[in-house]
Amino acid sequence: MTRIDFHILSLLGAEAAMHYACRLTEKAWRAGHQVYLHCDDVDATEALDAMLWQYRDESFIPHSGHPADLNPVLIGCGEHAGEHCDVLVNLAKEIPTFFSRFKRLAEIVSQQDDSLSASRERYSFYKDRGYPLKTHTITG
Repeated sequence: MTRIDFHILSLLGAEAAMHYACRLTEKAWRAGHQVYLHCDDVDATEALDAMLWQYRDESFIPHSGHPADLNPVLIGCGEHAGEHCDVLVNLAKEIPTFFSRFKRLAEIVSQQDDSLSASRERYSFYKDRGYPLKTHTITG
């Protein structure tokens, strides 16, 4: 069963959520995991792709938006998440339909009204279905 972690950020905005997703992805990738970053749309995937290249001067996270590239980190939106099934980082407002094939799911929550409302709905969905849930409060 997929383990689901809610990472509740103290900061506002999509950029803070993307920056935290980069940090989380780097940590997971360095630990040997494959990561799929799920976004709402193509614009968000392109913004996240750009941020992964600039996230930290001293870091490199091998990533791609094309599943055929076989990178350990993939970014995408929509229904196709490539073949990854290890770690899913959800930056979208909706629950990805394929989430249950992943071992772990990280839900990132920023302090915006629409983000908070959507994350509460996702939390209730997972809880009602018996998924193991953990919350992490992230400051700074």
